[in-house]
Amino acid sequence: MTDLTRLTAAELAARIHAREVTAVEAAQAHLDRIAAVDGAVHAFLHVAPDAALASAALVDAALDAGTPPPSPLAGVPLALKDVFTTADMPTTCGSKILEGWRPPYDATVTARLRAAGITILGKTNMDEFAMGSSTEHSAYGPTRNPWDLARIPGGSGGGSAAALAAFEAPLALGTDTGGSIRQPAAVTGTVGVKPTYGGVSRYGLVACASSLDQAGPCARTVLDAALLHEVIAGHDPLDSTSIDAPVPPVAQAALRGAAGDLEGLRVGMVRELGGEGYQPGVERAYRAAVARLEKLGAEIVEVSCPHFEYGLAAYYLILPSEVSSNLARFDAMRYGLRVDAGGQSAEEVMARTREAGFGAEAKRRIILGTYALSSGYYDAYYGQAQKVRTLIARDFAAAFEQADVLVSPTAPTTAFPIGEKVDDPLAMYLNDLATIPTNLAGVAAMSVPCGLAEEDGLPVGLQIMAPVLGEAQMYRVGAAYEAARNADDEGVPLITRVPALEVTAP
Repeated sequence: MTDLTRLTAAELAARIHAREVTAVEAAQAHLDRIAAVDGAVHAFLHVAPDAALASAALVDAALDAGTPPPSPLAGVPLALKDVFTTADMPTTCGSKILEGWRPPYDATVTARLRAAGITILGKTNMDEFAMGSSTEHSAYGPTRNPWDLARIPGGSGGGSAAALAAFEAPLALGTDTGGSIRQPAAVTGTVGVKPTYGGVSRYGLVACASSLDQAGPCARTVLDAALLHEVIAGHDPLDSTSIDAPVPPVAQAALRGAAGDLEGLRVGMVRELGGEGYQPGVERAYRAAVARLEKLGAEIVEVSCPHFEYGLAAYYLILPSEVSSNLARFDAMRYGLRVDAGGQSAEEVMARTREAGFGAEAKRRIILGTYALSSGYYDAYYGQAQKVRTLIARDFAAAFEQADVLVSPTAPTTAFPIGEKVDDPLAMYLNDLATIPTNLAGVAAMSVPCGLAEEDGLPVGLQIMAPVLGEAQMYRVGAAYEAARNADDEGVPLITRVPALEVTAP
């Protein structure tokens, strides 16, 4: 019998809708896989087998009754990052301050998944409140990379990426504030997409930095990501930043791209993203990917975005400032953890709770942000950073006049060993060097696997960037590249090379 966990989401959906397998069988196969390997990987913080099987059974009953599937992905299992509110499961955001908290409502994205008939298997591990690049800042322990269990799976959405790479789920959802979907995708050999800011609702997404956060699809193929993108995207009146515009036809674009024709399309290599400071194997894989795009008919041009070099500094003023504001709501007064020894003032309870509930990285960013927003420093720090943000957006606008899409390595290195950078914040922050500019400008970007680095045999990601609501071109290029790479590798997708995981404990 076919191992259902090895099918793509599109393949699995086709079999379910043709009634060759049931949605319940698909859900059970992935629950069994989680039980077998997640003791080693720790991708999940919460698994909901009863709810998952009940959801799958509803899809089966409707299909058996002759009702058309509510979406092309109906019946397909999914791993949900633990930053989206779920009324039937805890939402912890990887933090002790929300341990065991059950929200009273579903996020818009969660509701859209349910309406589409997608089976939610559970909630995945993450850096606390989406702050980190390795998932080592989770209060519930690190997630491990299925390619090498001694290495990180990226962050903050390492749990979602690891679940895909370990074949625990064919689909996942993440959020991307400065690269938290794309960098994990790069180091786990999976596909991750940051849509245009406002393209997917943030209602019910627990905020890290409100002007940067964006939910997006994670998958093992470009087509699967496109199908999931169309399920979750679209205007939401509950989110004031939601774009009231049609969802770009990304699934159609992915199918077109898979045919392999990029004739007449201009691809811009960003001069400032790559070269010095990037791992040699990453740089070589990136250059080979660009050569493959040129072979497909794309015109390759070099573009300069001179203000990108200031992106990291600007980001680490803007993000902590917004974190300081957003995390002020966790005050022990309304929900979540409360440390109360009795006879204390509200201020003392709040201070004790926040001291006990937040981890070191969350505290670091709250303190940095509070300082940057303080009287006398606001203009010098936060105000100046916003000016740099405007210059970066202008760089993108000028670059997109010269090219239809831009490309770069997704991350400067492959997955590094767990513990190597956790005590060096600057070294950790540098992992998002190539991904941060797109969040500052609000444009779209994706990471697709582009081979293995020669030094360590670990996955490398190719980042493809597109203008606001230009996702269709991005998916077209990603799918064309993916198809060409698979053809060159005798039709074997990169993800199938992940070492087999059959252990049940670390």
